[in-house]
Amino acid sequence: MSDASPPPAGPAATTAPSPLVTTRRFLGVDIAPAVFVPSAALILAFVVFGVAAPDTANDIFGEVQTWIVTNLGWLYTLAVSGFLVFVLWVGLGRFGHVRLGPPDARPRYSYVAWFAMLFSAGMGIGVLFWSVAEPLAHFANPPYGDAETAEAARQAMVLTYLHWGLHGWAIYVVIGLGLALMAYRLRLPMAMRSLLHPLIGDRIYGPIGHTVDVFAILGTMFGVATTLGIGAQQLGAGLERLFGVSNGLSTQLWVIGLATLAATISVVSGLDRGIKLLSQAALYLGMAMLGFVLIAGPTAYALTATVDSIGLYLQRLPETAFRGTTSADATWMGNWTLFYWGWWLAWSPFVGMFVARVSRGRTVREFVLGVLLVPSLVIALWYGVFGNIALRRVLQGDDAFLDAAVNDVPVAIFDFFDAFPLTSVVSVVGLLVIVVYFVTSSDSAPFVIDMLASHGDEDPPVGTRVFWAISEGLVGGTLLVAGGLQAMRTFQITTGLPLLVLTVVTCVAIVTVLRREVDAPDRLGAERGIATVGSAPTVTDGSR
Repeated sequence: MSDASPPPAGPAATTAPSPLVTTRRFLGVDIAPAVFVPSAALILAFVVFGVAAPDTANDIFGEVQTWIVTNLGWLYTLAVSGFLVFVLWVGLGRFGHVRLGPPDARPRYSYVAWFAMLFSAGMGIGVLFWSVAEPLAHFANPPYGDAETAEAARQAMVLTYLHWGLHGWAIYVVIGLGLALMAYRLRLPMAMRSLLHPLIGDRIYGPIGHTVDVFAILGTMFGVATTLGIGAQQLGAGLERLFGVSNGLSTQLWVIGLATLAATISVVSGLDRGIKLLSQAALYLGMAMLGFVLIAGPTAYALTATVDSIGLYLQRLPETAFRGTTSADATWMGNWTLFYWGWWLAWSPFVGMFVARVSRGRTVREFVLGVLLVPSLVIALWYGVFGNIALRRVLQGDDAFLDAAVNDVPVAIFDFFDAFPLTSVVSVVGLLVIVVYFVTSSDSAPFVIDMLASHGDEDPPVGTRVFWAISEGLVGGTLLVAGGLQAMRTFQITTGLPLLVLTVVTCVAIVTVLRREVDAPDRLGAERGIATVGSAPTVTDGSR
């Protein structure tokens, strides 16, 4: 869903795995078996089942999604909206002055550099994949109200902003803030289990902590695999449109296979610098594409409609966010809103680590407002321009464009480019952006997953990174074989459930730490022996 290039490495004051963690030597590499083995076993079991019985897997996925949507949809709706209220309360309240680090810590990055990193975290395959297709889908098949009307167009943008705006980034704020507090105030490992330390202490190094890290790995793995599946579908559509290559399942599997090979080579040879440069290039190309669409299209209309859409989104936010299956179609909720909440939750360990690492020295208030608002504004501009121009085209009578976009989502963005000059050039640029985000996702995900599997080890063994690189390719391919986008939606909702519970618990842990820090400044940091100099270590993040 999101993309962020790795920040430069800084001096010491890094976090490290706890000495309480047990490791074993296996096939020449050190692993933490209590986390690595169950994670690997569950992932490989899913791959074998999905490949051996894809029809059965697809049926089971559908039943699981129906049960969760029917019985637990209210929990997703309530909790995710609660996260937004929570982070605003924390950021704007009496805890806002607390620093993410010792009291004398100052940010390593200027506001401009920091905003640029947060800006890059808002761009990725998902933004290109859905920027045209999602507003048109809500326009043609709304969860409530009449379809294909002017009001349906306005409501379509509101729903799109709901799925890509403040609610999703609030999830990242909770996890990122929790990790930053645990790592830079308490000197705990940069691992998901550390989020529970204020509540259960060193028991995080036992079965409870192992379970948390296993679910974090599963969520991240399926989140990345979903992104790979979506990227493969859209790359296939681009190759078919530009070069006549058939966009079938075999083509999409070949795309994932090549991406997996590239990721494997990268984690062995250490191409972090190259991935960073590619990620930045994709960001610049994406912004150039946005500028071209804005200038070559109906500029005044796009900007006016974007401002109107943002205002309507904020005006209707409480009503829209709390609508459940009693007032909206249950199938629609499962395919859209609940899928998105699961997808954001699955990516929260991934992106949360990144935003925590680049934000050391910031105050809680700076962190909350920066991470919540900057990427949301970028995405609002992107979707406002692409989505409103696409809707205008349909409202003016282009029914063929609407039908094509709704029935073949991956090709929608390329159909959109047909209405602009230099269509082939813009389509090639779009294809290049998708390729780069696709490669950075494949490359950086094994590293982050391996950190989760090794209790925060910032330099995990190459051998285990290779294992996770191959695993993510297998899972992405299995999701395509076992039902494509529908299977991806089901797994995001399912794997997001334990991470939803963890995020709720993290809110409690954050308040526990902040209250102690405000009532007894620096006591917790002093108890953990926190350093007073240094900056965050490097991390590689990828695109969703």
